[in-house]
Amino acid sequence: MSLPSLKIRDKIVSIHIIQGGMGVGISWEKLAGAVAKEGAVGVISAVGTGYRFPNLVKRDRFGRPIGSLFAHSKEALTIMIQKAKEIASGNGLIGVNILCAITDYGRVVKDAVEAKADLIISGAGLPLKLPEYVGDADVALAPIVSSARALNIICKTWQKRYNRLPDIVILEGPLSGGHQGFKFEDCFKPEFQLENLLPDVLKEAKNWGDIPVLVAGGVWSYQDILKFIELGASGAQIATRFVSTIECDAPISYKKILLSAEREDIILFKSPVGYPLRVIKTPFIERLLCGYNGWNGCVSNCVTPCNSGEEAKKVGFCIADRLGKAWLGDYQEGIFISGANGYRLKKQGIIPVKELIEILTGKRPDPTLDE
Repeated sequence: MSLPSLKIRDKIVSIHIIQGGMGVGISWEKLAGAVAKEGAVGVISAVGTGYRFPNLVKRDRFGRPIGSLFAHSKEALTIMIQKAKEIASGNGLIGVNILCAITDYGRVVKDAVEAKADLIISGAGLPLKLPEYVGDADVALAPIVSSARALNIICKTWQKRYNRLPDIVILEGPLSGGHQGFKFEDCFKPEFQLENLLPDVLKEAKNWGDIPVLVAGGVWSYQDILKFIELGASGAQIATRFVSTIECDAPISYKKILLSAEREDIILFKSPVGYPLRVIKTPFIERLLCGYNGWNGCVSNCVTPCNSGEEAKKVGFCIADRLGKAWLGDYQEGIFISGANGYRLKKQGIIPVKELIEILTGKRPDPTLDE
């Protein structure tokens, strides 16, 4: 089957794949730039950018950025976008993933716009004010939704308030790393699986002018992409597979942890953000499951649902702190996110982005499918 190109606003990318945003420090300028260079959409995570260039931010004695202004650093994000575009050399698009739940959401959106991001992807809540922060800038907008109802609310609100609609929409099912747009128990029910959510979302998207719908969450292979395109999707967002690429911004220690994970090691977990998160069972997670509370106080004030650390204290950890430790390669104390299919990475190994894109577009055999 000949796979389609992907039109996003007034731009066309030759490859129908968006690399999912992964923070802290997993998808920054190196990965995003490499993906765009191959003609797809590379995405920088705007979460915790203060960890990338520590000399640009105010930090505590443990190296954690202090306050949301430094946790989500404008200077760091600007440098990342510029470097990613240099790597891309005019190919593909560079997007920024900005969680609705982060503190200073509006400011970070404006930061991404000023830095000339091509696309803003936003989930972990309904991005109802996203067009307000973007204004008249020529940047594509892509909300992440988990239902047709959510898409309807976004479209109604955007059209009424801002006379604007999404350029594309990403439907994310419950097999992603997270954060999930479902209640914990709903993540395991058939009616909330991606293939069962897609028909209603496609129908809703058609009602608003046939907005292109991309699928995410458990979409792993070229065969998966083909299946969903045949069902009406315009492409796919894929995240976890890009972790075990040479260009991924994660340290080699992080990649090796994912490469060693077994299916049973990947579990669904409650996050201070207020949504379920899928993580690898590591020593810190094991301790949490046994009742340990590893909260060390709120330093970054990174997400609003956490209520300045109150929710983190309840669940036993600060998400920014533990993701930051993971990016620094701390196996004992970090939290390592993975989609449900992450255990398959061991059969892929660490490969160049170019090779992975060729696998995902059917130009190379997929070593992870010989189960």
